[in-house]
Amino acid sequence: MKKITLFWFRRDLRLEDNTGLYYALQQETGVLPLFIFDRNILDDLEDQEDPRVSFIYEQVLQLKKELEEKGSTLLIKYGTPEQAYAEIFENYQVEAIYTNRDYEPYAIKRDKTIEKMAKEHGTTFLTFKDQVVFEPGEILNGSGEFYKVFTPFSKVWLQKFSETKVEPLNYFHWKNLLETEPIKGVTLEEMGFKSSDQNIPSSNPDEEIIKHYDQTRNFPALDGTSRLGIHLRFGTISIRKLAIKAKELNETYLNELIWREFYMMILFYNPQVVDKAFKPAYDQIPWRNNKKEFEAWCQGKTGYPIVDAGMRQLNQTGYMHNRVRMIVASFLTKHLLIDWRWGEAYFAKKLLDYDLSANNGGWQWAAGTGTDAQPYFRIFNPASQTEKFDKELKYVKKWVSELGTEKYPNPIVDHKFARQRALDTYKQALDR
Repeated sequence: MKKITLFWFRRDLRLEDNTGLYYALQQETGVLPLFIFDRNILDDLEDQEDPRVSFIYEQVLQLKKELEEKGSTLLIKYGTPEQAYAEIFENYQVEAIYTNRDYEPYAIKRDKTIEKMAKEHGTTFLTFKDQVVFEPGEILNGSGEFYKVFTPFSKVWLQKFSETKVEPLNYFHWKNLLETEPIKGVTLEEMGFKSSDQNIPSSNPDEEIIKHYDQTRNFPALDGTSRLGIHLRFGTISIRKLAIKAKELNETYLNELIWREFYMMILFYNPQVVDKAFKPAYDQIPWRNNKKEFEAWCQGKTGYPIVDAGMRQLNQTGYMHNRVRMIVASFLTKHLLIDWRWGEAYFAKKLLDYDLSANNGGWQWAAGTGTDAQPYFRIFNPASQTEKFDKELKYVKKWVSELGTEKYPNPIVDHKFARQRALDTYKQALDR
């Protein structure tokens, strides 16, 4: 039986500046890279043409090609991680498994299971920090507890970033890759999926966009955001390289990367936020949850142009501008009093850059239920948001072509009435 070291790719689909891979290649047993198409995740997806699955599949094939050019290959498995590892332990003598840490509740549980399996086979299980600059536990307050508010967290993060030598890992012992013939993978069709023709933004950071990010990021008609979300989500770019670049080019952009780590930390310490309010009192809110109104919101037919434009952009492209995400989330939770979890689940299905911690954090912020949340009485006015950020209606008209005609629906609810209803509902629930 062949003696090997495994490197397990997950949210780090790149060869360069990959911490776990870097350390796996430092030791001498031949390293066989592995990727598992995890049925625990895939079986929950409803869309056969889910562009995220296509994207991952293409990235995995690209990794396989690059590794084969180096005389090795990528072992690709389809099944649950337990099934995949049971087969691997039958066919190989695995000395160690190297992988990068993931902070989501499912991933933590999965890794504990595989670590236990590894131990039973005399295999060492080693994990590394890779998808964040600072992981949970590295940024704590004076009492050694996690921060519940973003601003002090970001100050400590920035201070630590300027004091720590954060740099990419660029040296590899490629010769320590396992020399082997290519191993046949699995096709999308075998997994029950089809290739998607959804356009995926480039993974190359546009330095001009980052440089002017603070001036352009709030205007949805402009090409003013980096669109790197999907690449950060699946690790096709290095967070270290991006953070170093952001520090040189634009503080506001760097701040967005810090928000990403803040929400990961919140989820790590508070896994209950997946289905409960961060502030428990807010679980008392009696949501109206009108299914017909929810459907109108999903389809972009609320009669509020900026909301409808955002939802149509999401449905057609798998992306929504960040300012508009806040407006549509506020509208759903405040104007329609529909549970933030409904909106969060819809975004989870549609967003190319869907990331559990950021999506959950953003929705709880909008609903007023989360950490560092906007107060519940701050309710976005779609009309004034449009006036401020899309004055000439360029964004709105791009997505709502029937605006101003009889085909466009009347507003689903009156803003003034809805605002007061939300204030009263929240106040009564929280005063109990």
